[in-house]
Amino acid sequence: MTDSGPAAAQTGTAGRRTPAWARKSTLVLLIAVLALAVFGTTTQTWMTVTLDPNQVGQAGAAQDALEVQGSKAATTVTALALVALAGGLAAAIAGRIARWIITAIIVLASAGIVAAAATVLANPLAAAQGSIAEATGITGSQALVAVTAFPVLAVVAGCLLALAALVIPFAARHWKARTKYDVPATGSVAASGPVDEIDSWDRLSRGDDPT
Repeated sequence: MTDSGPAAAQTGTAGRRTPAWARKSTLVLLIAVLALAVFGTTTQTWMTVTLDPNQVGQAGAAQDALEVQGSKAATTVTALALVALAGGLAAAIAGRIARWIITAIIVLASAGIVAAAATVLANPLAAAQGSIAEATGITGSQALVAVTAFPVLAVVAGCLLALAALVIPFAARHWKARTKYDVPATGSVAASGPVDEIDSWDRLSRGDDPT
């Protein structure tokens, strides 16, 4: 006779290989790498500012070109990258509903990263005003601003980060359940083996008699 019961079903499920794109380690690592890539861009020079000597005077004109890091040009990008990193790591141990929430958080953080970096690209002089004022003590200065490639890299990494986050709910269907709440309730639970005291209390709360 062929065993077509719950044990056979479990064996068939266990023997099914997880697709490469849906592997938990691969997806979590990808999200972590992208979040760290965004964070890394903020430690680099986003803009090089050449001050206008007519506005800043001889002292300002004597200064070398002012380099503005991403953390100063777009202050929110650093924080949002860390939020996305924490969300990616949390997705590895979260439950089904929590994964949807984490996905939304990472997507929103990614959108914030892209928006902040795109704002710098759209108006680099405005983004550099804080650093110019800090260096010269003069606000509203005119300057020649040269933008590096790092804001563009932040935009690209932010978009990829959002796409990777959207894969989480679909990839999680192939992940092994970490808690009993992730396992669908079926009539074959009682036949799968002995239950502990916590399981017994949970079943009693649902109106089932574990005895």
